[in-house]
Amino acid sequence: MAIPIIKRYLIALGLYKWVGVATFTVAVGVSGIVALQPTPEEKSTILGTLRKVSPILLFSETGAQIQQNAQAVTPEMLLNDEVRQTVAEKVLVDPRKLKGAKLAFKADTFFLSYEDTDTEKAIEIVDALMEQIVQQSRKINTTSQRAIIDEVNKRLPAAKEELEKAQQDQQKFEREEEALLVTSRAAALPGAIAGSRQQQDQIKLQLDGVEAQIKSLETQLGLTADQAYVARALAADPIIAQLRVQLYQVENELDKLLLDFTEEYPSVVELRRQKQVAEQQLQQRATEVLGGNGIAAPLRKVEAIRIDASLDPTRQQLAETLIALTTQQEQLQKQLQTTIQIEQDLLAEYATIPNKQLKLTQLQEEVAVKKSRLDKMRVTLEDAEAAEAEIISSVAIAQKAGVAKKGEPGGEKSMPLMLAVGGLAGIVVGGGLIFVLGMLSGKFYSWEEIQTALKEKDVPLLGLLPDVMYFDNMEAMDIEEMPLLVEHNSPYLEPYEKLRTNLQRQGTKPLKVLLLSSGAKGEGKTFCAYNLAIAAARAGRRTLLIEADLRSPSKVQSLKIVPDPQRTIEPLRYYSDINDCIQQVPEVENLYVIPSPGPVKQAGGIIESSEMKRLLSDSRHRFDFVILDSPCISKNNDAFMLEPYTDGMIIVARPHFTISGVLAEVIEQLTGDDEDESGKYIPKLLGVVVNAADIPIDIPLEQFDDLDIPEPQLADSLRTSTLNTGVGTLTQVREQ
Repeated sequence: MAIPIIKRYLIALGLYKWVGVATFTVAVGVSGIVALQPTPEEKSTILGTLRKVSPILLFSETGAQIQQNAQAVTPEMLLNDEVRQTVAEKVLVDPRKLKGAKLAFKADTFFLSYEDTDTEKAIEIVDALMEQIVQQSRKINTTSQRAIIDEVNKRLPAAKEELEKAQQDQQKFEREEEALLVTSRAAALPGAIAGSRQQQDQIKLQLDGVEAQIKSLETQLGLTADQAYVARALAADPIIAQLRVQLYQVENELDKLLLDFTEEYPSVVELRRQKQVAEQQLQQRATEVLGGNGIAAPLRKVEAIRIDASLDPTRQQLAETLIALTTQQEQLQKQLQTTIQIEQDLLAEYATIPNKQLKLTQLQEEVAVKKSRLDKMRVTLEDAEAAEAEIISSVAIAQKAGVAKKGEPGGEKSMPLMLAVGGLAGIVVGGGLIFVLGMLSGKFYSWEEIQTALKEKDVPLLGLLPDVMYFDNMEAMDIEEMPLLVEHNSPYLEPYEKLRTNLQRQGTKPLKVLLLSSGAKGEGKTFCAYNLAIAAARAGRRTLLIEADLRSPSKVQSLKIVPDPQRTIEPLRYYSDINDCIQQVPEVENLYVIPSPGPVKQAGGIIESSEMKRLLSDSRHRFDFVILDSPCISKNNDAFMLEPYTDGMIIVARPHFTISGVLAEVIEQLTGDDEDESGKYIPKLLGVVVNAADIPIDIPLEQFDDLDIPEPQLADSLRTSTLNTGVGTLTQVREQ
């Protein structure tokens, strides 16, 4: 068995052989034309030398730097397109011709070489090139010096502006902040801070003494400062004192009467009323005394008012002292808070002095740096201007142009050798083109390539079906009929029988209803469906073939069946009863077929109809094996609509016809992605069948006894009569 890539190349060679022949012919023709061309006269080599030079004495640093940089000048910088163009105009030659001039550097010497058949013209060109190279060297040095001057002049105004701005910032800061830095304020701040802290200590001592007196008085009175204020105010009011006396008298009278009389006694009632009026007046007066005429003070109880207003003169004096001390305490606390705030302000001011000193130092340093930079630019500018008188070329002509190698007339070329070289090149290039065309076609050329692609997609290969050679009289066959394997002893039935048994081993239970489709037209799905049905029927299985491609005409004429002409008028009525649309194949026992009513419009509606669903359901129960021949997947979705009513789908592929991209797309549609397609119905793909595979088939020569062809020639013809369509005929055998 040949290696797959070699096999693919041999197939591509058969398809694109004219490309190889044309390439070989062109290569041989070109080599012959080249061989007929006369050999040009050998060119003379002209050589000139230049040496590096430097000024004897330099006074400027810029000049020294330029001369130092000139030592790193490369030959490409000296001999550039501008130099060639100038020399070409001077010596009146094409500038492209001077591309052959080469400048090399070795041991402080430049070697300029040029080849030409005209020796005198070449010498003139080399001398002109060397003179222009000397000028180019001086131009490079002058350009460097002018570049320094231009760069300094460009940056000088900005440097001046930056220096002026820095000086202005320093002067502004000194005007606003320097008095604070250098005057006595910086020395007075520590004393002021210490004085503030001393004052705080004195206030704290006074505050401690006042707080001790307040606590002592509160203990003696049994009242807080607020309570002492209330008691003193109430005790000092004469109206409250009068009302207290009045209440006391009323209560005494009431107590006396209650000893002899009840609460209902008129005098008791009258005294109760007088007491209530006095208590209300007492509450109202207390509110006026404590709360600004009763506007803001709360209403106090009578018992509390009488107790608070019962201070004797001694206790009243103590209460006044307590109130005064409380007021003094609040004043001292306010003074303490004020001195603390002053201390914090002084500390914050004192902390900013080092930052301001640092800021002044930074401004002074910035002015110094910018002034130093500006001074350096001015010195560099003066030095660069002084170097203008010192600029010279870094190379000088060491030796004028001379002949280094004399040219000789060329000889004749060998015609046989050139033709042989051209033929070899044509074979190599033509073979490469054929290989590239074969790889770029995108088609599978052998069943091995299809098998490799299926392994990469993890899709099973169900079977290999061979090229078929038909053994009947093709001249008597209708042109639309297919060469089917209806004969009992056909040698091609064995691969279809193997495919049928392979299908029975798929899954946990035998498959009954199968759907055959393909990626595109021409891959032989209908041919495989018919022959698989014949193989199943020959094996004793009651088999039904349904032509489900409603977009194409029926092919049942190949089985010697005449379909019902009324089927195309009303397809739904045609499919409504399986007994009316089914037909038995006379030449094959156990084989039945339902011809297609196609081509019909709106085939999708017929496929989705209830009549078609009932037909498929009845077929599953009435037959042992059902095969559906559906349209190719790339044209429509009929196969996807039919697949749910079957046990799985088979894809037919065919070398020379199946495109790798189409097959990959079909497999991807049928397998899907478990993660991306979760919850979505995915058709069941049983596998792929390869049609028209070049596998060996033993064909008995006795079947060709009626041909007047010698047996050796017949055997050789059978080995070479496979067609690209996958079907061979006796016509090809006769032609061979």
